[in-house]
Amino acid sequence: MDDKRLVSLDAFRGFTVAAMILVNNPGDWNNTFGLLLHAEWHQMITPTDLIFPFFLFIVGVSVVLAYGKQRDAGKPASGLRRKILWRGLKIFALGIFLSLYPDFNFAEMRIPGVLQRIAIVFMVCALLFLYSSWKTQAIWGAVFLVMYWAVMFFVPVPGLGAGLLEPGQNVAAWLDSMLIPGSLWEGNWDPEGILSTIPSLATGICGMMAGHLISSNLSRERKLVWLYLGGFCALTAGYFWGWSFPINKHIWTSSYALYTAGLASLALASFIWVVDELGYRKWTAPGVIYGTNPIAAYFLAGVFTLFVNLPEGAGIQHGLMQAFGAIGMSPKLASLAWALFYNVLCFLPIYLLYRRRIFIKL
Repeated sequence: MDDKRLVSLDAFRGFTVAAMILVNNPGDWNNTFGLLLHAEWHQMITPTDLIFPFFLFIVGVSVVLAYGKQRDAGKPASGLRRKILWRGLKIFALGIFLSLYPDFNFAEMRIPGVLQRIAIVFMVCALLFLYSSWKTQAIWGAVFLVMYWAVMFFVPVPGLGAGLLEPGQNVAAWLDSMLIPGSLWEGNWDPEGILSTIPSLATGICGMMAGHLISSNLSRERKLVWLYLGGFCALTAGYFWGWSFPINKHIWTSSYALYTAGLASLALASFIWVVDELGYRKWTAPGVIYGTNPIAAYFLAGVFTLFVNLPEGAGIQHGLMQAFGAIGMSPKLASLAWALFYNVLCFLPIYLLYRRRIFIKL
């Protein structure tokens, strides 16, 4: 295992993006398996709740591996900083585009979003990497987690008080409704809002810690042991913190950030062990293909919806859902079958890009 180009990391990233597309595009939201939905609130998290933090964790790993190489090659920090900011702004702009697409009603524009949060986490983590040591980065990660916990519990919401964690009735929701113009995903609050972005930065920083470990001079065995051990410790800390600060994806609680980062570290270590150490790579091909153009894949998945779901039941989605029902599929199974088909549909252009060695670096 080295820090050149980990097939395991590309595969992990790609399968995470495929999972994003799968859960975001069911055939029928009213007939979807519970595992493919987010937990309602303070409940046991579902596999769907792991997807976004896994991707942010991977962002942190990739920051260290990619910019570490460039820094070691002697590229000046000022030039790297410009590239980081420009790349982050482009990803953020793509997120804004998807929020407007296809009607482009600027009055209803949603500023927060998945790509927007990815852009912010990427920029903050990359700049921290350029200008601080791994110890300082770890301290910042801890500060972000504790700071978010303190604000959520001790800053009062006007008319409600402090320490509330109910939907739309907490300081994060109040801040979103006060400061974010346009529309919010949940009416008066947003799961990618201002305050909850703070602990998501810690998710990215946890990935950076894994990246530092992977790029270190430790032996292969020690790297894997520390990835497993670090993941277990973060998972355990998040679990016990969840007793007082519940594990919750919607408001990205500090316990949720630690818990999911721990699982991400365990998953990455397992990918590295199986793919890069044992050499079992054939099964990773779809993940590697998705993982080399992840933002492009996610963006295309958002754009294609216009063409498969036409008005008045004229689109491919409506036709296939009817066909699935006609052959006796249950509504939930038909909804899943469509999501899988849509994933394949989005995969095809990414596969063509991969075959032509075209990697879109936003």
